This record gives sequence, structure tokens and C-alpha cells, in this order.
Amino acid sequence: MKPCRPERPALSKFHAHWSLDPRIIFLNHGSFGACPKPVLEIQQELRREMEASPVQFLWRRYDDLLEPARAALARFIGARSRDVVFITNATAGVNAVVRSLKLRRGDALLTTNLDYNACHNVLVETARQAGAQVQVARVPFPLRRADQALEAILEAATSRTRLAMIDHVASHTALVFPIERIVRELEARGIDTLVDGAHAPGMLALDVTKLRPAYYAGNLHKWVCAPKGAGFLWVREDKQAAVQPPVISHGHNTPRPGYGAFQDRFDWAGTFDPTAWFCVGVALDWMGHLLPGGWRELRQHNHKLA
Repeated sequence: MKPCRPERPALSKFHAHWSLDPRIIFLNHGSFGACPKPVLEIQQELRREMEASPVQFLWRRYDDLLEPARAALARFIGARSRDVVFITNATAGVNAVVRSLKLRRGDALLTTNLDYNACHNVLVETARQAGAQVQVARVPFPLRRADQALEAILEAATSRTRLAMIDHVASHTALVFPIERIVRELEARGIDTLVDGAHAPGMLALDVTKLRPAYYAGNLHKWVCAPKGAGFLWVREDKQAAVQPPVISHGHNTPRPGYGAFQDRFDWAGTFDPTAWFCVGVALDWMGHLLPGGWRELRQHNHKLA
């Protein structure tokens, strides 16, 4: 008797816009994602321009190309441009925030058992160097009640807790945390919140100004479908002076007219290929026109698929 093989689903009408192998049904867009061909073509054009005249592109054109992308991103996440910087990924943003903390022996950093391993390691190593501790809130999964995640986090927090790193959407379980309530409750206890929003942009309607944590790090190569190497860090204005980028470069003593010190420190980290950042606005616009209802319909479409 021949084995029964499930019928292969028909390719989506959108498949032609991506370079994905047609022999593979690609379900794990959340790990790395794939970038649409039209966005990659724009990126390649920018790379050709960069290689044709590197000095002109990286010195004289850099800010002119970066600012429209930053403005588009700020609108998309409900932020002011001056509060947002590009980074390579959310893990880099978590590193920037956590390693900028001035921890003392006995301080504590709070996370959950559903956090992302790379970001968990940032807490562990930073705490180790300072003689601090990492507290882990045990969030049950699946939840039996909507308040269980919040309750577990508040139960684990203590008077020693300096910062809580909480996922917006948990990497392995896709649990959506009630971030706005968590931020408010922790803030009332004098605890800052760093939101690891790696999976949220493009998956959820995002308004960081309304959420108002101390820090929010996100990826744009997943559900926004921007090129690899595009992420962002949003920092509340009262916290910006203390946050240092992973790489110290020219911006610390080379201010630019019209820019704040926060952006000066992060916008240039040495020679690299910035075209992924420059293409963020292109990706947001292209994906936003994929369906008649824009990003709202696109998020609903993806949610139904899941």
C-alpha cells in the first residue's frame, strides 16, 4: 500500500515577490524573515551607488538617506524621530541598554522564563560583572487567566529590581504580553522596563509613545520584511543621556546640526553597509501597499494564517 502524502498547497499569488525556494513551504518567517524582491532591488541600487563613490555616499549622502527612513519608521511605531535610532537587530539594542546601566552589588535585573536566550545572556553577564542578580519570573504557559503573566512578573519583582526586560511577543511561544499594563505597574514600583520587541513590528499595531516603557528594541527584518541588519532602539527622552551604543565612534564628540546627542552616538559606528537601514522606509511602504487595507489588513491576513 503506497503511503498517503498530503496534498501540497498552491503557491500564494504573492510568492513571486519573494526569492524563497518554491520547493519549501517557509513557515519560520519569525526567525529571520525574507525580503521582497522590489526592496532588495532598491538596496542593490544603493549598493551600486555606494561602490561607485564611497566617500560621496557614506560621508555626504548618509544623513540625507538615513533621515527619511527614520521618519518613516517613527511614524510606523508611533514615535518622534529624535527618540529613535537604527541598530542591526533587537539583541544589539538590548546590549546597548543593559550594558549602559550603572549597577551596584546587590542590584537585580528581572526577566521571565519565556525570554530569548541571547538577551537573557546579556542580563546574566552584565549582572555577573557588577555582582548583581538576575530574577526570573515564572510565567505559566499556556495561560489559564489573562492576568497570570502580569502577576508572575510583579511577584518576582523586589525592591532591588533596577530593570525588567519583558518580551512584547515571546520568541518561542508567541505569547503576547500585556506590555502597557506591565510597564505601568512596574513604573509605579520604581522599576524601568526594557521591551524586547523583536517580533512585534509588523505583527502588532505598535505605538511606543502610548506604551511608554523606558526602552523598546525591535527588529525590522522579520514581519516588516526589511533587509537583514535593520532594527531599531527607541529610548524615552529622560533615559537617552545614559544609553551608549555597542560601538563608540565619532558621534561622541562630533555633533551634527539638528541632531540630538542620542542620535549622534548611534548613527555611525564605523564603516559598514548602511543600505538595510536606508531601505526601511521602502519596505514599510511596499508592504503597506501589498493589500488594499494596508498594514491593518496585512496584520489581519497573517494572523488568520497563523
